[in-house]
Amino acid sequence: MLIAMSAEPGPASEAPPLPPALLQVWPFIALGALGWLVAVALAFLVPSLESWRPVAVAGLGVGLLGTSIFVWQLAAARRGARGAQTGLETFLDHDISRGTD
Repeated sequence: MLIAMSAEPGPASEAPPLPPALLQVWPFIALGALGWLVAVALAFLVPSLESWRPVAVAGLGVGLLGTSIFVWQLAAARRGARGAQTGLETFLDHDISRGTD
């Protein structure tokens, strides 16, 4: 028995919303920064982990760069800049509801 597929697309299904805990970005940023900071400290304090130094310092630097870009985009979205990244509205609404704007 042959079953033919329709050429017409079905109704678009929308992804479920993220849980509120995943909309809070700062705990994830802090956890990542803390992890790289610990790796850098271990790389410079433990002689046998000397080979970790370049990777740990690079990881910390990339994390700082990413955090800087995120903060820059968040500030642009708060200002309502036309070129600001979209998708931060939920995060911004959360800040406004807490009164930390």
